[in-house]
Amino acid sequence: MRAGSKVFYAIATYLGISLIVYIFGTVYVKDDGYLYGAEWAGTVGLLLAFLLAMMLAGYLHFTEARMDILPEDWEEAEVEDKAGIYGFFSPWSIWPFFMSVAIALLGFGIIFMYYWLIAFGAAALVFACGGLSLQYGLPKEKH
Repeated sequence: MRAGSKVFYAIATYLGISLIVYIFGTVYVKDDGYLYGAEWAGTVGLLLAFLLAMMLAGYLHFTEARMDILPEDWEEAEVEDKAGIYGFFSPWSIWPFFMSVAIALLGFGIIFMYYWLIAFGAAALVFACGGLSLQYGLPKEKH
């Protein structure tokens, strides 16, 4: 068992113990006027969190068993063993700025419920996303 599954098994153990303590605490401590058993919102929330952690731990346990050893699990690994290709980042692109302005316009439109600003911000965001995605895919200008 590797580190990823161990972490999620530990989280699931904590959530399971917390769930049991929470159920017993809400059933047997009668200081809040709630006389009908366990408090269901917290019980269901902790149960679902426990099940999610167990699902992720089981998935990582089964997939890590079928993989080769990863650099983070190898004791003699160097930092460079995990490093890969980070990708290409455009140094002088203006599209992230336009995208942030469009998101700000869309956010202000949602906050103040200006439908025209919501529509304008959404259209500007679609335009900025298209420009960012296609900035190197479109041919150069001919002037």
